Amino acid sequence: MDNIELTTSRCYFSSNDEEFVGFKEDVEQIIQKLTKGTKERKVISIVGMAGLGKTTLARKVYNNHSVADHFDVRAFCIVSQTYSIRKLLFEILKQATGEKRDMIKEDEDVADTLRKALYCKRYLIVLDDMWNYEVWEDLQSCFPCVERGSRIMVTTRIQEVAIKMSDPYLLRFLTENESWELLQKKVFKREGVPLELEKAGFEVARNCKGLPLVIVLNAGIISQKERRVSVWEEFAKDLSSLGLEEQSRKAVQSSYDYLRDHLKHCLLYIGYFPEDYNIPVSDLLKLWIAEELVPNINDMENLEISSKDCLSDLVNRSLLMVSKRRSNGDIKYCMVHDLIREFCSSKLEEEDFKQRIVSYNSSQVPTSPKDPARLCMYIHDNLVNQLELHGYSLDVISMVDSEEKESLEFIAHPRFYSTKCMDLFSLLDNLRLIRVLHLLDINMESTWEFQISPASTLEKLTHLKYLAIFVKKFDFKWVSHMIGLQTLRVHSHQRIKTSPDIWKMKKLRHVDITEFSFIWEDDEQEQHVLDNLKTFGKCRVSLADMNRKFWWRFPNLEELSLSVVNFHGMTNHSLFPTPEIHNCLQSLEISFPIGFSTSIGWFKSVFPMNVRFLSLAGISLTEEIVTSIAALQKLETLKLFFIHFPNNNPRWDVTDREFKVLKYLKLELVDMNQWESLDTSFPMLEKLVIKDCEQLEEIPSSFADIPTLRLIKLINCSESVRDSAQSIKEEVENTQGYERLQLHIPKNF
Repeated sequence: MDNIELTTSRCYFSSNDEEFVGFKEDVEQIIQKLTKGTKERKVISIVGMAGLGKTTLARKVYNNHSVADHFDVRAFCIVSQTYSIRKLLFEILKQATGEKRDMIKEDEDVADTLRKALYCKRYLIVLDDMWNYEVWEDLQSCFPCVERGSRIMVTTRIQEVAIKMSDPYLLRFLTENESWELLQKKVFKREGVPLELEKAGFEVARNCKGLPLVIVLNAGIISQKERRVSVWEEFAKDLSSLGLEEQSRKAVQSSYDYLRDHLKHCLLYIGYFPEDYNIPVSDLLKLWIAEELVPNINDMENLEISSKDCLSDLVNRSLLMVSKRRSNGDIKYCMVHDLIREFCSSKLEEEDFKQRIVSYNSSQVPTSPKDPARLCMYIHDNLVNQLELHGYSLDVISMVDSEEKESLEFIAHPRFYSTKCMDLFSLLDNLRLIRVLHLLDINMESTWEFQISPASTLEKLTHLKYLAIFVKKFDFKWVSHMIGLQTLRVHSHQRIKTSPDIWKMKKLRHVDITEFSFIWEDDEQEQHVLDNLKTFGKCRVSLADMNRKFWWRFPNLEELSLSVVNFHGMTNHSLFPTPEIHNCLQSLEISFPIGFSTSIGWFKSVFPMNVRFLSLAGISLTEEIVTSIAALQKLETLKLFFIHFPNNNPRWDVTDREFKVLKYLKLELVDMNQWESLDTSFPMLEKLVIKDCEQLEEIPSSFADIPTLRLIKLINCSESVRDSAQSIKEEVENTQGYERLQLHIPKNF
């Protein structure tokens, strides 16, 4: 699936040092192998059994600042058992060049393009989870052998693969003390360990036999148990008789057994994604809700909170891994370990891809006697093959019992590769109560039935709650009958205009449509409102004939992203005339076309008072706008792109401003050469990112006095800016005596 595979091979990692235990010497040794020694291209292979921490170690080394500073180009890709050489090369190319495009051109020679991009560069390429030596045979010609000190780092479970590439680095097991340290961190967090549990706790850790994955999984289990010595001793005793392979299987099985039913369903749903797939959390939560896998409290607001609680619970039990966080700390992408995914796959196969899903409240009981467990079946390859052979009739296929046929519901998981289906809509017409359709990988116009009549093709799908499709031109009439639709995502090549049909979809909560434009209407006779709409993905708006009252029809928006394509003739009014308008709005992104040079219209007043995330692009940063931004008492993240200043005065003075709770500030292509600030201007700032601000002379020295500042990241900035950042870092170290502030200057750009 095109939109899914954007993240399958690229791997994003957030540092989580508080849970990184052991391997300190290993990290140092591998860093030495990467940064010292021969100038010839060299392969470093890390070998170890599943769950030993190969990927964690590789992440730690890859993110090390001395490693990042040493190489001109870096890329981290996951190979896995099933892979596409072309997609791997494309992902490496994107990371090596900083390209943002998502699709490979059909006639593009990716291998040659990558080879040229890496030539005469000192590069580091990480190939994680390699299973076959053939992968290296296919890839190595794309990595130039110019003597620049380039390195390839490989992780693999299979020693024979590593030996063919280099002398393998055999990853050790954790010591007993390291195992106990990791268990303590996972179970007790920052609490002290009760004295009476120390001996039993140490035995639990020791009996995990030094395997990190087993330790963290067992930590998730034992943290749910009573903190009594006898309970922990019994748990330790049960572990003592198991071998390593058994330990791993037992830990995963026990972790699953201890889950409440709704968490089991959520985990199995995740386990159905492809191997090593980075799952976008914002999509995952919507999918869980649409499939009714999370506790139903008959309140949509609480349901969304409940889905986040499910995610947090699975992460805390180490059944899910965080692969990237947002600037505010929220989880953006998550992954599931191979061992856990393998368990989920086998579990679904054992149960013939069927699940009994109960609609329950927080007490985990049916909401009423009339609301029994739903019998659901995942659509899978064997089912599709059987249906194609028998004319899409459920009555004649053996995998569905006769007594199940009337009540069976179907789950069309996003990994359901419908391109394998010869007749997609004939299949869907014969499967009951599909709630999710994720078809962004298929151009709908390529299906004959859809070409003839798109509306009639979709009209039978009345139970959809989540729809994602790829079409040339979209019409709201196709989906207006889907009264239960919560999420609508459309990828389109042509601009889509709104229609009155949108007002029929009262349960819509999330809309994300590319090339989406509004026809502004001023219908005083009937004011339609979508009270439930929470997020509005990037849509293109023309302000020339804009009726600002239109936006008031979405009173409870929490996220809004607008791209202004035309502002000529725009009347002098404001989208947000008072801070109280859209007081639910927490995330706001607005971009203007190149050449927008005056602050008119929307910025004549204020931003909604509760905005926490603000991104502005293509504006002239006037005093009035800066005042409006500084007035936001809850603003935590501010991103400024393609910014210039009025009167051709490239100077930003915020010495008389205070951004009270701002934690993250990113400046990209900001046309300024002087920046003046006090430590009181950004008193809570934690991260400062400056990219492509080539005219900026220096970062204000006052940043050294901001006690919360943890990171300065510079991308494609002048030498004087880099020197000023280094001076700030040194001043912090000299005055505070420790490395509180990190300076990151990647060489990829």
